Amino acid sequence: MQLRVNNKRFTEIIVTPATSEPTPFVDRIDAIRHLIDSAAQADGETVSLVDRLHLRSHHLHSSIHLAADTAPLLLADFVVRYIEHVPDFIEAIYSIASEAGITEGVEPLLNIAVDYFLHPPDLLKGHSAMESLLDEAYLAHRLLEEMNDRFIGLCGAPLVPMDMTRANLIAHELIGEPFANELDQAVLFSADLLLTEYNFKGEAFERFFTKHREQGWSVELSRWPCLAADRAIFLNFER
Repeated sequence: MQLRVNNKRFTEIIVTPATSEPTPFVDRIDAIRHLIDSAAQADGETVSLVDRLHLRSHHLHSSIHLAADTAPLLLADFVVRYIEHVPDFIEAIYSIASEAGITEGVEPLLNIAVDYFLHPPDLLKGHSAMESLLDEAYLAHRLLEEMNDRFIGLCGAPLVPMDMTRANLIAHELIGEPFANELDQAVLFSADLLLTEYNFKGEAFERFFTKHREQGWSVELSRWPCLAADRAIFLNFER
């Protein structure tokens, strides 16, 4: 099933769930990791990223205090952690959903997040590899954040415990406006369409959300440290 909007401006930004994709989901996650590793190992990409972040470091939110001489390298480390977190996070959600018997309901959401990387929107053409990966990671993180917020409103509990707000705000500033705002609009359209096209309900979903409303997430957090995202991503900012 394809997710489309009448607003032409955002049609190409919203990626369609790969419902007929024959590749096992875990292999698609590994493909994202391969893309990230390839870009990170390219010397030219690293230099380009640091140069770009040097320029953007002067426009960070006032709550982020970084020394001018170390800011570009710390921000580059942040960008790599932020990007690498996406496949880890998707893998954790997929595993949790599989064990809860709600994979069929959650896969459309995860497929969109994966396809941001494997089938990036035309809007990202012309960007360098690392720049595109940051854009794609931002789309994926924001979509998961947006859907998590909506699950809290609808079901009284999140799909997974997460707080990417601060990381996403910094990524937004590093990407820069107005482009980051366009990506935000794409995410909102995708979230609206997911809730319209798919029914995130049923006995399995009810059991899942009831369990976590009553018992919390300690088991999942111990098994999947990546769910405590802010701590891992901001490690170097705390020195």
